[in-house]
Amino acid sequence: MAILVIADHDNTFLSAATLSAMTAASAIASLADAAIEIFIAGYNAHSVAEQAATIAGVGKVLLADARQLEEGLAENVEASVLAVLRDPARHYSHVVVPATAYGKNIAPRVAAKLDVAQVSEITAVVAADTFERPIYAGNAIATVQATDPVKVVTVRATAFDAAEPGGDASIEMILAGEDQGISQFVGRETTKSERPELSTAQIVVSGGRGLGSGENYRSVLEPLADKLGAALGASRAAVDAGYAANNVQVGQTGKIVAPQLYVAVGISGAIQHLAGMKDSKVIVAINKDPDAPIFSVADYGIEGDLFELVPSLIHALT
Repeated sequence: MAILVIADHDNTFLSAATLSAMTAASAIASLADAAIEIFIAGYNAHSVAEQAATIAGVGKVLLADARQLEEGLAENVEASVLAVLRDPARHYSHVVVPATAYGKNIAPRVAAKLDVAQVSEITAVVAADTFERPIYAGNAIATVQATDPVKVVTVRATAFDAAEPGGDASIEMILAGEDQGISQFVGRETTKSERPELSTAQIVVSGGRGLGSGENYRSVLEPLADKLGAALGASRAAVDAGYAANNVQVGQTGKIVAPQLYVAVGISGAIQHLAGMKDSKVIVAINKDPDAPIFSVADYGIEGDLFELVPSLIHALT
């Protein structure tokens, strides 16, 4: 038996979340005595396959390279994945997928077609068939046992370290599934920034409704983020108020982050937000409300006016 890891990539680079999923797969493999194979669906994606082949613990890289897989349309990727899983010459006990937008688009389709239950966003591997995952916005941890013959698992990247290099796996070209013709790629709008990517940044500076306006969000937080080399984040309240774009929202309905340092400025700390950042290694909270829930998870809390404290902090870092 083997474990199939479905890679998230952009046809050029393997995503960091895939490396975390690989670590989770390695934990399962050690308990199930199984080999690990990585599946890559893309177009002109041989460089991605080469990167995957160097990951420690990978036994084989399966590359489906076809035009209809270029944009990662879920229906076409699903067809290619199912073709591998249903190949009588191959036998898989687990399908492991990073819990990214790409992975969340693919995994439920695969699970449904296999008629098995999906175990979503695992944060720990207890046994080959047993996993931990957060529920109730992270306020409780459920231990879930999967009894299906093939276990489809998505992995919360922030819960697992990135897999290390050191492998030298073979790359096998496989036949891609046919174009399903159900959806078509129209266009993609991406935000480019010189700052680190939010979900993988080592330092994150986030702002909330306490900043009062989008202008304040930029004028107060950007100098601090620049000084720290940090990514910028925001609470849902700040995003809803138009202070920041929704692609920087941190929380249950935004991005889950776990940086080495998380600085929360003017964020009250609603459950929705805490679910997305409370696993950060060090949390610093700046808020004028001494009863703000954010202080309950903060390692360091500063009570006071953020418009005075943040400039003072920037000055101290100079």
